[in-house]
Amino acid sequence: MATRKKKTTRRAKANTKATRKSTARKTATRKTAARKAAGRGARRKAGAAKGASTIALHNKKMGGLTVDLICEAADDVHKHIRKHRKPDLSFPVRSLGNVSYSKKKGYFEIGKQKKVRTLTVNTVKSFAQTLRMMGLSKELVESNDFATKRDAYYQSKNWEEAKFDEQTESDTVMDDIEALFSVRGLSREQLRFVPDEHGGAVAGNLVVLDPDRETGSIERIDCTRFGSGAYSIPSNVELLSFETDARFILAIETGGVFQRLQSHKFWQSANCILVSMAGVPTRATRRFIRKLSDECRIPVYAFVDCDPYGISNIYRTLKVGSGNAAHLSQFFCVPQASYLGVTPQDIIDYELPTHPLQDVDKKRARDALKNDPFFKSNKPWQKAIEQLLKMGVRAEQQALAKWGLNYVIEEYLPAKLSQTAKFLP
Repeated sequence: MATRKKKTTRRAKANTKATRKSTARKTATRKTAARKAAGRGARRKAGAAKGASTIALHNKKMGGLTVDLICEAADDVHKHIRKHRKPDLSFPVRSLGNVSYSKKKGYFEIGKQKKVRTLTVNTVKSFAQTLRMMGLSKELVESNDFATKRDAYYQSKNWEEAKFDEQTESDTVMDDIEALFSVRGLSREQLRFVPDEHGGAVAGNLVVLDPDRETGSIERIDCTRFGSGAYSIPSNVELLSFETDARFILAIETGGVFQRLQSHKFWQSANCILVSMAGVPTRATRRFIRKLSDECRIPVYAFVDCDPYGISNIYRTLKVGSGNAAHLSQFFCVPQASYLGVTPQDIIDYELPTHPLQDVDKKRARDALKNDPFFKSNKPWQKAIEQLLKMGVRAEQQALAKWGLNYVIEEYLPAKLSQTAKFLP
């Protein structure tokens, strides 16, 4: 009996000791977890502080450069007036005729043709409006604010005799100022004039890191978590950064095709990022795609309608820019983009339903072959456009639905993506 009691006592002591050890381990684990959590919190705070510092430094540097260049232009005008000379401002001519294309750089560049605005009796109002718009830009930078084109138009109502009567007038002056400073490496966004329109829609294997402009704290936006919706690109993307292991970016012309690919999670099976361009891509959309592709080193494939507009306006603008905005190409085009489809040859290979080319389509195609520096420099594109003209038809992306609503997901895109080396440049 005594032996059994001793054994029971030993077991009880052993259990008590084990319980104490377990409790001690749990306590140590909790303390370790607490220390780790505190460490993560400290790192997050440090990261936020570093982010805030980086953003503040970036804003200060770019803002200082912008203000310096504006003041330099204004000082030049002032010096001419003090010397009793007529001051002038020189702007690049914004047209396709003043554009060159270099395969090495991969985008349109503005030429040397200039238009000069000299202060005379007849130009005094437009000259004053230009200087006031430059002054508004300086104020926006110094106050860390921004204005849309519409905002700028209404701001001018306080400029007395220099006010704009119509927004088209203020838009033209803003475009001239943007062109003036673009040759010094500044974009409109750095002048603090932002587009009225937002960018396109984004879905897929991407986390967008969006810092708070005041605190620097980072908002992580997971583009796989929008359900049937999508992330909307903001008007200014300069402070965004990204996390992704996607294989490529698929830039899509039409909202309908984007919605189909998004709702069926094509981005998951193909490990990609989908971007809806919704026609000719906005500045923000082009800049977003360029920045994402550059920073994450992933290719860009364009998927648009097979017609002269889709090819010579939408795709060409995405890849190399446009004639009247060639001064922006260095910021807003995507030279690394290539053309997945729909191609003229796809119409034949996939027996797609078509529509006849209208006179406006034929004119656009012939103008591209004759006048556009990009197409004139690329024989594969010349051959493709000539083929389209010879066929006399055009085809939409949705024409692939002839073979089934999800044919584009199950057959067309996988087949095309297996032969990326054959994409048009």
